[in-house]
Amino acid sequence: MFLQLALAVFVAAAGSVTPLASGAASAERPCGSPYLVDQELPSGARWQLCWEMRTIEGLTLNRVTYVPKGSPAVSVLRSAALAQIHVPYDSGEPRYHDIGSLGSAAIPLTDADCPGGERRKQVVCVTTRPRGHAYLKDGFGDPDLRRSKQGRELVVLSAYQVGWYTYIAEFVFGDDGSITPRVGATGSLAGTTTAPKHGWPIGVGSRHFEESHSHNVFWRMDFDIQGASRDVVEQYDFAGNKTKKRALKRTVLRRETKAVNQRMRWWRVVDPKVRNTDRHPVSWEINNSDSAQYRGPSDEAFTRADLYVTQYRSCERLATYNVAPRCGKSVDQYAGRERVKDPVIWVNVGYHHVARDEDADPMPVHWQGFRITPRDVTANNPH
Repeated sequence: MFLQLALAVFVAAAGSVTPLASGAASAERPCGSPYLVDQELPSGARWQLCWEMRTIEGLTLNRVTYVPKGSPAVSVLRSAALAQIHVPYDSGEPRYHDIGSLGSAAIPLTDADCPGGERRKQVVCVTTRPRGHAYLKDGFGDPDLRRSKQGRELVVLSAYQVGWYTYIAEFVFGDDGSITPRVGATGSLAGTTTAPKHGWPIGVGSRHFEESHSHNVFWRMDFDIQGASRDVVEQYDFAGNKTKKRALKRTVLRRETKAVNQRMRWWRVVDPKVRNTDRHPVSWEINNSDSAQYRGPSDEAFTRADLYVTQYRSCERLATYNVAPRCGKSVDQYAGRERVKDPVIWVNVGYHHVARDEDADPMPVHWQGFRITPRDVTANNPH
């Protein structure tokens, strides 16, 4: 998993979508086949987006738009991509940065890798799959009042061979308007041996130890709710631990910020001028509660926060080993105190991999990611 740096042309996706209040059916299509994904799910929800395979970041999504059933389109993201996979080993060395030329490491997918879907350019899968119950409401004995529905989701994925590991990068779009970026690590164990305090015995007896390590995955999410202007990032906390009452605290992040996970803390990107039919501002909630929250030494300051808010700059592309160092080498350097008018959200999700016998070749996938949920995009259940 050695770092390989390669220069690529950064493609900035621009444009806007008609405001929510206009009643427009969908956004202007910004790309053509095979790069356009325009998928209506059985509930009537629809997702529209463009994809590209960048040399550095790999699979990158542009101009992501959500169309709830019976409602006008609302743009969500200008772009979304992986920004780094940092892999530090528990003994202190090595410390890999796996994204440097991820697009070059993309592996061809087979039909088995893309069940029921379509392979695009052999390296991207576009498919749909069940997501479980959308809702279930008891009728209290009256079958006419009982309501139940299964949900479905759109998946856009690619896979990369980086050293011993195969990474599966997914963007999952639910028919409820949710977005789940996640990465699954599979392939093979690296075969390292180490002292027992840094690993776990693998194989017969206790002679071979697989070294424990972290996967710290960063995503770069450029939010544009109905265009780049007016978007605001807010942080929500709930005071009142060990008391009967809880109080909501809202903090507006008007300047670039390094934020740390806390119990019950979440964030949202809101456009105060775009309203649903209840006249509530449309927003997208970000929840990063599943991270292992790795914290590294002083020369890995980028690991000291779980979410960064920065002002948009096209040259700030990677969370570490940025390919345009004149704009800063890592995300902690991007987040100064500049006023944020066009926010980019960097999400850091950690997973600590302590190997086990079940990881013997091929290694089962272990997933890590976070969730983006619509908040007040529609005035009622979009199903």
